[in-house]
Amino acid sequence: MLQLQNVKKLPENWTTCELDNVLFKISNGANVIQYEEKVGYPICRIETIWNENIDLDRVKYIKENGKEFIEKHALQYGDILLSHINSDAHLGKTGLFKNQVEILIHGINILLIRPVEHFSSGFLNYQFKYLRVKGIFIDAAQRAVNQSSINQKKLKSFQIVVAPLHEQHRIVAKIEELFSELDKGIENLKTAQAQLKVYRQALLKHAFEGKLTAQWRAQRRVKQSVAPAQAGAQFLNDTNSRPTPSRGPALRGNNEAGSGNDKPLGTADALLKHIQQERAQRYQQQLADWEASGKQGSKPKPPKSLPSLTAEELAELPELPEGWAYIRVGAVIDDPTYGTSKKCDYEVDGIGVLRIPNVISGKVDASDLKFAQFTADEIASYKLNVGDILIIRSNGSVSIVGRCALVSSADIDYLYAGYLIRLRSNLHIVEPRFLLNTFALHSVRKQIEQKAKSTSGVNNINTGEIQSLVVALCSVEEQRQVHLELESRLSETDQLDQTITTSLQQAEALRQAILKKAFSGQLVPQDQNDESASELLARIRAGREQSDKPTRGRKAT
Repeated sequence: MLQLQNVKKLPENWTTCELDNVLFKISNGANVIQYEEKVGYPICRIETIWNENIDLDRVKYIKENGKEFIEKHALQYGDILLSHINSDAHLGKTGLFKNQVEILIHGINILLIRPVEHFSSGFLNYQFKYLRVKGIFIDAAQRAVNQSSINQKKLKSFQIVVAPLHEQHRIVAKIEELFSELDKGIENLKTAQAQLKVYRQALLKHAFEGKLTAQWRAQRRVKQSVAPAQAGAQFLNDTNSRPTPSRGPALRGNNEAGSGNDKPLGTADALLKHIQQERAQRYQQQLADWEASGKQGSKPKPPKSLPSLTAEELAELPELPEGWAYIRVGAVIDDPTYGTSKKCDYEVDGIGVLRIPNVISGKVDASDLKFAQFTADEIASYKLNVGDILIIRSNGSVSIVGRCALVSSADIDYLYAGYLIRLRSNLHIVEPRFLLNTFALHSVRKQIEQKAKSTSGVNNINTGEIQSLVVALCSVEEQRQVHLELESRLSETDQLDQTITTSLQQAEALRQAILKKAFSGQLVPQDQNDESASELLARIRAGREQSDKPTRGRKAT
């Protein structure tokens, strides 16, 4: 028997018993061929239990329609469906049948639980949800690859609390009243959260179409048109002026002479030519570094020739402003590299290895690290630099494939695992933060998911497919301005989103608190005139003794 905690604190007229003592029926469903098309009666399956309810949009259909089959397998009002074979995250989820459809057939791999006539199915359904929150189902489960299960024998031994029947009804009514109010609040929060996502995408779209920096470009044009006239006037007025020696070529990146705002706005062709030059110079620098190190490691390879953008690809893309161009990701990064395939564990004394769970919301979260030991050559191969981007390449959920994190100074002592790919930006062409935000853009996400989607259940994107992604690019100076514009706006959005997330967590905690009060006898007042739980169980037991198959009237719900 699986024991409940704190049963001594139950009200005087409550008691406990094994689940089996209040069951009329527990069974698996019909093992028949199921169809997507509406060929006959709907049949429930594991996916039908959704959001703690029975979702009729997640059923399939069967051709069987015999009277005996329907009587045997059709759900009755108040039946509970319980997921007894599933991942830990979904094990023990339930849904209560309330005649949402005239006939719903009970399908395989999901348990039907029907309590006896004088026991509220609603009370039992909510108690299952409470037991799931407490982790009772996971504690009792048997585990196999990627799923857990509870057999009927073990489930029937679960200890449940029993309240007087009239109080059961009062508890169910109160829970539904409170949950209804809670659900309205949650719905409003989720609506606000969805609106923030739409706003974020609109903001990113404007950013990568050059609209956020339109004023910045206009100011540059004005400054550039005014500067020559001012310089000429100054020269004519200053008869004592003398030419100064040239300072030589401007330095790159943050070390450029001046603010960078004195540079004329370039054209798209000039930007593409600049990219080609920088790729060639990057290769020559890598080659020189390799030779200076005594030719340690693999010899750098020349940059790959990337396919030109097709007319079909360009036709689907919005027009870009002056100085912007569409390029493939491979043009602005070194060759992407896969992570280590070495087995990692929590208990190993070694180097922390970043995995899929560590890539969260554009950042590295090192709170859940595994470790492994590496040679010096392996460390050199999987070393991370500030500004590297880690991208998830494989997952069962296609929405997770392509999720990225930017490596900071706090992360460079870690290595990275094989389900991640390291992208290293050519800093003379692209700012890492600009590239990171690019991967969150809806149009880029669409490309990733189209390339990654698979029917095998595991979605995957490889290095070549990442290099082939089409993105918008501008000068490094404008990229920095884009980041400033985005950061000021997205920081407010992120704060709002975090507030909503916290409120949703609080709402879930409140839901659990309501269930805890309900099944400890604190949610509604007791009525001393009610038949006690012990008397109720005695009446149920007497009814069973009279007949192995008692006649059932309308079920208590």
